[in-house]
Amino acid sequence: MLPKLKLHWQILIALILAVAFGYFTPNLVQYVSWMGVIFLRGLNMVVVPLILSSIISGVASIGSGTNLGRLGAKTLSYYILTSLIAILIGLLFVNLLQPGVGANLGNAETVNSLPTAGNSVSDILVRIIPDNIFDAMSKGQILPVIFFAILFGAFITQIPAKKQEFLVNLFDSVFEVMMKITMFIIRFTPLGVFAIVSKEVAKNSGSLGNIAGSLGIYMLTVLISLIVHGGIILPLSVKIIGKANPYKHFRNMAAPLLTAFSTSSSNAALPLSMEATEHKNGVSSKITSFTLPLGATINMNGTALYECVAVIFIAQAYGINLSIGQQAIVVVTALLAAIGSAGIPMAGLVMMTIVLTAVNLPLEGVGLILAVDRILDMSRTTINVWGDTCAAVIIAKSEGEKLNI
Repeated sequence: MLPKLKLHWQILIALILAVAFGYFTPNLVQYVSWMGVIFLRGLNMVVVPLILSSIISGVASIGSGTNLGRLGAKTLSYYILTSLIAILIGLLFVNLLQPGVGANLGNAETVNSLPTAGNSVSDILVRIIPDNIFDAMSKGQILPVIFFAILFGAFITQIPAKKQEFLVNLFDSVFEVMMKITMFIIRFTPLGVFAIVSKEVAKNSGSLGNIAGSLGIYMLTVLISLIVHGGIILPLSVKIIGKANPYKHFRNMAAPLLTAFSTSSSNAALPLSMEATEHKNGVSSKITSFTLPLGATINMNGTALYECVAVIFIAQAYGINLSIGQQAIVVVTALLAAIGSAGIPMAGLVMMTIVLTAVNLPLEGVGLILAVDRILDMSRTTINVWGDTCAAVIIAKSEGEKLNI
């Protein structure tokens, strides 16, 4: 590592070196790939206890149910609104550029290994309530953990003051310990990023040119849509609604955004997002501990946009003309499916089966986009995390907090 450089510069240098290493010496990647595995396992190790302790601590410190309801309503409203805007941006560009028209169906890859999502969106809503919270935690199911943590934190405020104080101090202490462990793991981020990215580059370096040629317009459509949402809409929301400096905010978020891009995982970037938002932006732990874990699970701006573009691309490729009503179904289903999507690589691809089923498109169409999914997964995850941090700033400002940006 490079201790004299800030973390985001260390990650950026690691990213550049990883691309060169993976491309020019693919045979050597196997000797460093273990670092990426250990790094991701370390981050996954802290995610559940970090989220559980942070939300319980944050919700308990919010106070009355009225305060929690107000904060929750603001957060959920912002998440749903920005995700909806993202989907509409994707819808605009995919209809404008029509990347699927004339696509070669013979280039489709097999989807036999792709896991299947739940049968319907209602299944996602049911799974929010865990039948066994310890089983949910052991399996890393974040949405049920968040639901339980919010309930636990809210009802802490309903017990006698002496017991309430004990539990608040307990979970505050657990949260502080988890942040210390997290900061220790974060120190190894450059090594983890180097190993993860070099492995992906080595795996795809030989076919990169062919992939870009056959799916170039589709990739361009997704990337332009993501850039418009992440580079214009979200910064404007920070500037206008949050009355904060979006450039300073972006600069402060460099480390979590680079980590999100490298790992394609909102959960992996969550510890870095919480640390940077609180210590660099000055957002209180009360806000970060509530908005960011919730956002990493349900605020999937990039994923929602991607699913809309991908589904309509598949329809265009098969020569199926979706009516305005069917496209409206795609918009709503993409929003709900993105909310139920896990913060892990390829989760959006799995959830896409729900959207395809909603408009009677063949599930085999997923094979058309498998070749470039990893590149787009990295990009959309970055927008997911960027949207979460923007929300934290805006909600903090709406609560009257004074920030550093």
